[in-house]
Amino acid sequence: MKVHYQLSALLALIVTPVALTAQACPEPGSLTAGLTGPIAHVRYLADDALEGRLAGSSGERCAGDYIAARFAALGLAPAGDSGSYFQELPLASTVNPHAPAGTGRNVVAVLEGSDAALAEEYIIIGAHYDHLGHGQFGSTRPDEKGAIHNGADDNASGVAALLHAAELLSQGPRPARPVLFLAFTGEESGLLGSAFYARQATRPLGRARAMLNMDMVGRLSQGGLIVYGVDTAQEWRDVLTRLGTERDIAMKLNGEGYGPSDHTSFYLIDIPVLHFFTNTHGDYHAPSDDWQLIDAAGLESLGGMVAGLARDIADQRVQVTLVRGAGQKPQAAAAAGAGYGAYLGTVPDFSPVERGVLLGGVSAGSPAEQAGLQKGDVLIALAGKPVADLQGMTDVLRQHKPGDAVEIVVLRGGQEVQLQATLGSRSAR
Repeated sequence: MKVHYQLSALLALIVTPVALTAQACPEPGSLTAGLTGPIAHVRYLADDALEGRLAGSSGERCAGDYIAARFAALGLAPAGDSGSYFQELPLASTVNPHAPAGTGRNVVAVLEGSDAALAEEYIIIGAHYDHLGHGQFGSTRPDEKGAIHNGADDNASGVAALLHAAELLSQGPRPARPVLFLAFTGEESGLLGSAFYARQATRPLGRARAMLNMDMVGRLSQGGLIVYGVDTAQEWRDVLTRLGTERDIAMKLNGEGYGPSDHTSFYLIDIPVLHFFTNTHGDYHAPSDDWQLIDAAGLESLGGMVAGLARDIADQRVQVTLVRGAGQKPQAAAAAGAGYGAYLGTVPDFSPVERGVLLGGVSAGSPAEQAGLQKGDVLIALAGKPVADLQGMTDVLRQHKPGDAVEIVVLRGGQEVQLQATLGSRSAR
């Protein structure tokens, strides 16, 4: 029999309370009163009281406690270390000097399957729950360092969709295969949590059938859904085309199995992946990424779609056949999010374009803004070298140092426009 408790009581039962710098973790009901569904999770996780959920911080601890309590309330079994919901990991990184010190925690739970013959095989649904804290590193608003970066879309939205998927799947009937739910820490510091799990999994990863990742999924109404990794399994394109039609969700499909989110850690070890993403926006990595801007209905719809896909795989209605080599395998430093090289300050829009990098905006005060780059520009050349995609742009920036003057060519309204920029320093941001 599934027993339900008040969330505050569950917190007391399953975790050791961890105080914030000045106060204890906020009681969920005090923040989420009047809200239901996934948006209530976003409201809690993206509150100022959690101080931006920097990996290893007290705010991250409160967020992890909240997620574990929700797993427990749904009747999911703990699947972390030593029979707990948590997997502790070191946060220090040899390739990212900006990674925080100390330890963080992945939060891990499982919904066991109904078919004993399939009990060793499982599906992973994942999302990271850390963010930038006060924006000391990674903020797109250098002039607002010190302000709390709440990360409602990045990635309280993905965690909320994960919890919604867990709720739907736990309501029954129980899927044939188990479903493992993973909330990662340290993504913003270089995929630290997912990379650690891939090395020290609490279940044999050789039996994982697929990994479904959600990162920034809170703006569905603003431009539809982008799904990465569709070439990592033979069946993904047909399956997603069907799901989009059935659920009336406009999708743009991208074959790449690698990218700057946690699915990469699993495709690197030959697990088919999908990464669900509703694109960047002007609030990306900024203090303005707050819960009121989240598309609540879209978030619920997307979480339902991921739950349905996981159930189809678990019940063998959808077969998943691995395809290796979907995209360019990242270099170690790039995969870990080291973020070295000169700084331009563009915010990419990940909608597909024929060539170049479509810009979703530019950071305030950045070299890009000073050079006259604008939202909607397509950057096609940098420092005399053609730019085919975001990786190509990153490669060029890594070949330059702060203070270098570079020529930029963009497509604006179908016409080529030449601009000049003086590159800045990432470490000074």
